[in-house]
Amino acid sequence: MVRVLIGLLGVSILLACVPTESESGTGDRPEAPSALSAPKPRAEPPRANDRLKLAKEAVQRRTTPNAAAAADAGAADAGASKTAAPKPPGAKGDAAPAPLITSAFEDDFQREELGDDYVATSDAWTLRVGRLCVRNAKNQPVWLRRRLPVNARIEFDASSSSPDGDIKAELWADGRSAASGVSYNDATGYLVILGGWRNQFHVLARLDEHAPDRPEVRVDPSGDDLRARPVAPHHTYHFKIERRDGRTLRWFVDDIEVISFTDPQPLKGSGHEYFGFNDWQTPVCFDNLKITPLAD
Repeated sequence: MVRVLIGLLGVSILLACVPTESESGTGDRPEAPSALSAPKPRAEPPRANDRLKLAKEAVQRRTTPNAAAAADAGAADAGASKTAAPKPPGAKGDAAPAPLITSAFEDDFQREELGDDYVATSDAWTLRVGRLCVRNAKNQPVWLRRRLPVNARIEFDASSSSPDGDIKAELWADGRSAASGVSYNDATGYLVILGGWRNQFHVLARLDEHAPDRPEVRVDPSGDDLRARPVAPHHTYHFKIERRDGRTLRWFVDDIEVISFTDPQPLKGSGHEYFGFNDWQTPVCFDNLKITPLAD
């Protein structure tokens, strides 16, 4: 009996070791693993320093696709935050010089902005009710971006709303300079000043308005000399300055010749080709500018 039980137990074990159809049949039997499908060895997790480096590289890839794009982005940002100021006429490096006035140039300032024909060296200059007005410019002029011929007639209207007078313009100058200090002794052209120094002098100066030998007329309110009348507040004066022979300036106010000056070393040519309006402190307005070339 015992032998029978042992025999039956051996048969059961033998049957259990034989694979069934569900385990080894052709439909469900897995393919033998190939080199391509074989599982790769498990990589070790990156160390802390490696993880930090990978994170930085990922951020850099997202924010800066490539070096060229980064350069373009930097240039665009720079262009958005900084706008190059226009070069004044006659400035070194200008692609082309300002145009020469060959026929009558006129400006009545009937607009809202000064425009590209002018360069202001101070933000004190504004257009107001069809006039160019200023106060406290501190000898920081506004320059016309047109070159004067050697001989020309320059006309304009001007008024001061102060009893101090002080109406000023510059002629045959460099078109870009302004006072470098309190005393304007470094001008680059001629200056006409009506009622300067608190309505004490009418002056036609060369380069230095404080020069001791400047041509001037002392104001005399009680005298008979029409040239010596002081500037009246709110009166509109008509200025006319002419140079016909390349060396002699004649300055008229309301058709009265105030000063005539012959310069033994006339200012002309490069560095002396521009016109500008100027001011120290008093509120002044200018209008109806007209520049006419004159025959040599």
